[in-house]
Amino acid sequence: MRDSPLRIRDGNLEKYLLGVLCREVGQERCAGVRLYAMEDPQFNASMMPNGAMFVQSGFLLRVRNEGELAAVLGHEFAHFELRHGLNGFKNRRTGTDVMAWVTVLGGLSNTPTGNAQLSLVGSIFRFNRDQETAADLLGLKYIAQSGYPAHSASEIWKSLMAEQEATARGRKLKAKQHFTAGFFDTHPTPLSRAVYLAQEADKLPAGGDPRKQELQDALAPYLPRFLAAQNKLNDFGGTDYILSNLAARSGWTSDLLFARGELYRARANPRDLQLASQFYREAKAAGYAAPDLDRNLGLALIRNGQVEEGRAALSAYLMAAPEASDAAIIHTLMAN
Repeated sequence: MRDSPLRIRDGNLEKYLLGVLCREVGQERCAGVRLYAMEDPQFNASMMPNGAMFVQSGFLLRVRNEGELAAVLGHEFAHFELRHGLNGFKNRRTGTDVMAWVTVLGGLSNTPTGNAQLSLVGSIFRFNRDQETAADLLGLKYIAQSGYPAHSASEIWKSLMAEQEATARGRKLKAKQHFTAGFFDTHPTPLSRAVYLAQEADKLPAGGDPRKQELQDALAPYLPRFLAAQNKLNDFGGTDYILSNLAARSGWTSDLLFARGELYRARANPRDLQLASQFYREAKAAGYAAPDLDRNLGLALIRNGQVEEGRAALSAYLMAAPEASDAAIIHTLMAN
């Protein structure tokens, strides 16, 4: 994980995440933790028995404040303190598991294979339901001592259930995910988790500031690339839910409007293409300055039959980025 191309090395993201963990569990406890931020659009975080923790970008995109971030980090740290990963690894040192590790030792690459390797690391350290519940309850104690709102842990599971329902609606399916176990079959269901975490939180001091702005400021430099990765998951309903959640905190910023334009352009129903064009224009008015906006606006307009407007947008793109790798293709499209 330390050397993986998936690791987000630029900026101060890892320093910020480690600071949140230390704020929650205390400086002495977290002194030996090595925390790695990994670029993967799935919701996940995990901690190894040797003190290495990884946090995936998809998880960061979904938490709405520092309290929710701390709740999940504290849960993973609780597994570490309770030695769940160490004991599980000792119990599963079979030939099959050793061979599984061989695929990881080559390094986590920035490819679908690398993302699968990251999932494999998490699966080797899967926990049973009793262990998950124990980590939840110890994590709540960390929340109580840190001053974050006690209900932060239950709130993240409520939000995940709402996202699952939005995903199901977007795929014209009936939402069932929150009635069945999430991530691994051994985990408590999100529904049961939200309920007992809320009940236990009622017994604790309420806590204070969830620190929404601090989280928003820390993630701002990375938001465009996290949103681009989320859009590639082909999950219209879930992605639109995430975008709306982000907009509820910050308003519809240029980055969020551009990402929403991308989302609607990808689904590409006639009404979607009209909305995508509208969102692109709103993003430009809000200050989005990258040339790819004009390119994607032009493509949406042409696909929707608005050829002259589309050519004008593509011309603006080529003027702004004459050496772009796709310039020849765009010239050909305009000529036709």
